[in-house]
Amino acid sequence: MQPKQYGILSLPVIVGALGFFVDIYDLLLFNIVRRSSFADLGVPESSMKDIGEHIISWQMLGLTVGGILWGILGDKKGRKSVLFGSILLYSLATIANGFVQTTDQYTWLRFIAGLGLAGELGASITLTSELLPKEKRGIAAAIIATSGVMGTITAYFIHDWSGGDWRLCYFIGGGMGLALLFLRMGVLDSRMYDNAKEKHIQMGNFLMLINNRERFFRYMRGILIGLPVWYIIGVIISFSDEFAKQFGIAGFDQPKALMLQYVALAFGDMFAGIISNLIKSRKKTLYLYYAITALFLFLFFALKGGGSATNMYLLCMGLGFGSGISVLYITMSAEAFGTNLRATAAISIPNLVRGCLPLLLLLFQFLRSEKVLANYVTAAWVTGALVMLIGIIAVTKTKETFAKELDFVEL
Repeated sequence: MQPKQYGILSLPVIVGALGFFVDIYDLLLFNIVRRSSFADLGVPESSMKDIGEHIISWQMLGLTVGGILWGILGDKKGRKSVLFGSILLYSLATIANGFVQTTDQYTWLRFIAGLGLAGELGASITLTSELLPKEKRGIAAAIIATSGVMGTITAYFIHDWSGGDWRLCYFIGGGMGLALLFLRMGVLDSRMYDNAKEKHIQMGNFLMLINNRERFFRYMRGILIGLPVWYIIGVIISFSDEFAKQFGIAGFDQPKALMLQYVALAFGDMFAGIISNLIKSRKKTLYLYYAITALFLFLFFALKGGGSATNMYLLCMGLGFGSGISVLYITMSAEAFGTNLRATAAISIPNLVRGCLPLLLLLFQFLRSEKVLANYVTAAWVTGALVMLIGIIAVTKTKETFAKELDFVEL
């Protein structure tokens, strides 16, 4: 019997898109409600930046740990188990976020939410990469990405329409996640995964990613390629209100900047999938997007945010479009590893990228300290230059994966 042929609008793609929608809603919601929730919890204005960086770091640590755990589980127990378990955990944790009374409770619940949020996207990309023909992988990934990042836009408008009721925003996010569990039940694991399990080989052995030199560097390059994405999101956009102050720009709204950045990122992700299919190259597409990101980073700092709130929003959108490579590099991660390690790699890599954000923040804090550069803006662009350089080197060393056959295992 011939295996079922899945299309780009099949149930696995639709469920993956809706799952990523809720995932991103919950992941970026803290950045949107940060100031309103801190004000309600009695956090002084002077402490909001430092406490915000602290909580984001713990959330990203949860994503790092969860990425490894869900990745291993995805290869040992199946992709569907990750899709089900991760969304249940982050949905419950997100609802609990709506009940916090202290910043310590907030920190721990964002960490737990991070653990759950880690499994969603990588598992969806892994599953669709194995179910769909190689010619449709990029388009399916673009659909998932475009639908997913709309979650941030929805979070912004819900926060706005609710009059800043941040607790309600968390309750809605958790409720949407629980509703998705019913759709998850209709998704099956891939034939490639079932065939690999029947061969009785090692499935989801994380040590295999680091005990072989070639495989280890393949894995590390996948992580380094994604660093510019979270430099843009976690440093430039998340703290764009602070940059506006440094540039002397009045009337700037950080949640609006985050929403607009993700509108542009949605288009960036969509076109990244389409372009990589048209030119039949993931690497060339990455080079193009790196060039766009570098251009808008230069304009952001050289023009000091453009001199007005409107111009700064436009620059944030340019940065958003340029950083629209999330699903592209995750797809490359899924294509680069055998079926017995595919979920382990594709789920852990984007979460280790997210998990590098605390390190980027530490570097940024070190560079802006009085003993080093003693300047917030200079430290930010130096950090960005280093991140972009690392990413470019990683892309250069990475092998092309477009149209690669995926039905193989790692020995």
